[in-house]
Amino acid sequence: MTIETTIYTALKGLVSGNVYDTQPPDTLTATTYIVYQQVGGDSINFLSSEVPSKRNGRFQINTWAPTAHQAAALARQVESAMRGINAYVFGDAVSTDDSDVKIFGRRQDFSLWSDY
Repeated sequence: MTIETTIYTALKGLVSGNVYDTQPPDTLTATTYIVYQQVGGDSINFLSSEVPSKRNGRFQINTWAPTAHQAAALARQVESAMRGINAYVFGDAVSTDDSDVKIFGRRQDFSLWSDY
């Protein structure tokens, strides 16, 4: 299982499967959803030419909802779900919004280790 599949599986029950990698589809009609994307990670480097068996990904997870309160509540559920898959949490969630479509969000970064 890929790290992306692990994230999707951990989060899909929070928003009826409305979890998307990088961006939601243009045809999305749901007003509550989650978007995640990899924004970096830590590299393992050996002095030898050995290839590491693990990799690290830093993922930013954005929750979107019709109200700021709903986005904050969903972000807390996301944090709990990510801790359940042994993610390291980088700080608290940051508020955001998309004023063009009147939707509110929270974003937070997590670090996960996985097998290659």
